[in-house]
Formats: sequence, C-alpha cells, structure tokens
Amino acid sequence: MSNLVDHTAKPGIVLLIHGMYMHGLCMQLLARRLRRIGYQAVLFSYPSLSASIPDNARFLQNFIQSFDTPVVHFVAHSLGGLVVRHLVVEALHLPFGRTVTLGTPHQGSHIAREIHVSRLKFILGRSVTQGLLGDAPPWPANLELGSIAGTLNVGIGRYINTNLVAADGTVAVAETFLQGMTDHICLPVSHTGLLISPTVAVQVAAFLAAGRFRHDTTIHSY
Repeated sequence: MSNLVDHTAKPGIVLLIHGMYMHGLCMQLLARRLRRIGYQAVLFSYPSLSASIPDNARFLQNFIQSFDTPVVHFVAHSLGGLVVRHLVVEALHLPFGRTVTLGTPHQGSHIAREIHVSRLKFILGRSVTQGLLGDAPPWPANLELGSIAGTLNVGIGRYINTNLVAADGTVAVAETFLQGMTDHICLPVSHTGLLISPTVAVQVAAFLAAGRFRHDTTIHSY
C-alpha cells in the first residue's frame, strides 16, 4: 500500500474520463486502484470522434446530474481533460472538486494541427472543435487542477512531429501546462502508459487528497 495519502473514504465521486479513440474501460485499472483506497471511482464513456468536445461536455453534465453527490472530482486522460475544461465553464452550478489531467494538450496539440491541415484530417473527427487546436476555455481560478505529463517519448507522435523531445510520444510536455493550474509533474511514462502506471495512480491519489502532487523520491505504489 502507498504511504502517500490518507487511506480513508473520500466524499463524493471521482469520474474517470478517457481520451480520443478510447472507451471508459481503458480507465478501469486506474479506477480499481483508486477504489482500493476508498474513492468511489466511476467510468464515463463518450463518442470522442462523432461528437464535438462541447457536445461531450454536455453529455458529461447530464451524466453527473444522475448522481446524488456532494462533490465530483475528475481524472481525465488526454482529450478528456479538454472535455472537463468545457464542462466547468458551462455548468457552474455543479459541485466541482479537484481535477487531474493525464497528458492533456492544454496548449493545443501540434500533432493535431499537423493532421488537421493534411489529407488525414478525417481521423480527428469532430474532436478537433474548440480544444485540440488550442482554443479550449480558460481554467476557472477557483478550481484546483493538477496536470501530469509523460516523458517516455514512445508513440506515433514521434513520426508525425520529429521535433518532439520532451514528450510522451503523443503530447509534448510543454503542451500540458495550463494557466491557473495548481500543480504540474512529469513522470517517465508514455501517453498510454499514463493509464496503467502505478506511480501515476499514486500521484493522482495524492492530488485528489491534498491538492498537490508528491515531488519527492519516496513514491510507493499500490
């Protein structure tokens, strides 16, 4: 077990939101790890290609309203973080807690921009709308957000953008910064690895518990 967080049940729910081309089940391992330490982790699935980011934010809002909960926290991978950004500015009445984003291109995605102006733009579907090009809404100053970036540069992004140095293979570290965020940390994992790394799970739990990541070297996974 980890010694990083208080292992008691936390109020409210934690919604886990997947990224592009994925399904909620991709977040199952991370959800299981959070449940072990007392969180009520819930998976949310949405049509990442056939619906726009604002539309998916509205789907998420409707999903949240089906729960009777005092607070809702978010753990969002990649595109899912942009969905949350739209949600928090459109549904101010909801009981928002803390948000952790995993490899979310808050500054927009260079790779998405390259694809968007190519013959392959169709593979982005409607997900490019108001987000992947860097035009997502600003983050509210009153909400806590922690951003985790991967630095294991393994993935298709290396072939699309050969200039990627500090990156997770898809999203550059520089793209994961967001004005108004509470904390930021880099971990040696790939974009997909963010979903399965036990160290990522520990850092997610730390931020949900205290609003800060653990920037020391005494990280114990569970």
